[in-house]
Amino acid sequence: EKINQADGLIFQTEKQIKDYGDKIPADKKAPIEAALTKLKEAHKSQDIAAIDSATTEMNTAWTAASEEIYKAQQADGQAAGPQQDGGQQGPNAGGNQQNSGGENVTDAEFEEVK
Repeated sequence: EKINQADGLIFQTEKQIKDYGDKIPADKKAPIEAALTKLKEAHKSQDIAAIDSATTEMNTAWTAASEEIYKAQQADGQAAGPQQDGGQQGPNAGGNQQNSGGENVTDAEFEEVK
């Protein structure tokens, strides 16, 4: 099971590096890549202890990088202009109001009798 988890973590990490690589500073990205290399080697040799160690190292590196990604996203949001948090404007501001035209729709099951 640990080997399968490591395989998933390798795939997920490679995808996240590809998706967020430009938002992660080099000093935060290097530990992720180092942990990824260790995890790949541990996965290849199927060394459970090394997989556990590399996974812990990977999680620690991602925690630090996630903070940087979050800060970058916040800065991008601030640069885009002021927005009200949690507030939508317009007729569909509630989100779950589907039939605002006054219709009462009831979802029901029925059985056709012949």
